[in-house]
Amino acid sequence: MEFHFKRAFETLGPSLLDGVGVVIYVTLVGFSLSLIVALLLALGRLSKIKPLVRILSIFIEIIRGTPLLVQFFYIYYVVQIFINGISDMLGFETHMQIQAVTAGIIGFAINYGCYISEVIRSAIVAIDPGQREAGLALGFSEKQVMLYFIIPAALRNSIPVFGNYLVMMVKDTSLLAMITVQELLLRTKTYASQTFLTVESYTILALMYLVISLPLSKLCTIIERRLKQSK
Repeated sequence: MEFHFKRAFETLGPSLLDGVGVVIYVTLVGFSLSLIVALLLALGRLSKIKPLVRILSIFIEIIRGTPLLVQFFYIYYVVQIFINGISDMLGFETHMQIQAVTAGIIGFAINYGCYISEVIRSAIVAIDPGQREAGLALGFSEKQVMLYFIIPAALRNSIPVFGNYLVMMVKDTSLLAMITVQELLLRTKTYASQTFLTVESYTILALMYLVISLPLSKLCTIIERRLKQSK
């Protein structure tokens, strides 16, 4: 059996570089939104409004109990049908269409937001009560103490875990191929089916993910080490 890695790299490489741009864009936007969702969910779970706590707990369990790929399909195919159907029932027409990249970003924001919310909630609970008491003693309100003291400390302590989730999201972008996003996997599948260079194509794909993930993992390790030293 003869392999043609050089030929595959020369022809598939430029397409994969474009795919890297899609991966970076979806990851950065999706992860940023997931942090916002996570913080809101964590604060909601810590509130004293019991119905809100119960609703958010059920929502998080539903998201964590279903596969990310299924959630992508649901957002991309089902949500727009629901919205258009409801609008028809109300007497006006909408022709809402969710773009594949948008569906992916929303899916990442919700899914990872639910997982990260538990990290943030645990970090907030673990903060020394003395910080809250010190803030109140200085004349800050409960909300100000939470905003200026508790949340920043909790987020700082959670940074190493955030890094792990960021690397996971980079790799999970491969699932977006199932909803037609032109990321790395879909571009590779298309090329392999046209050229029959299956071994070469998927080997290059694996190496591409390693090139992205390994430096990112190393960066997260360095940040974690420096945070420990600063403490």
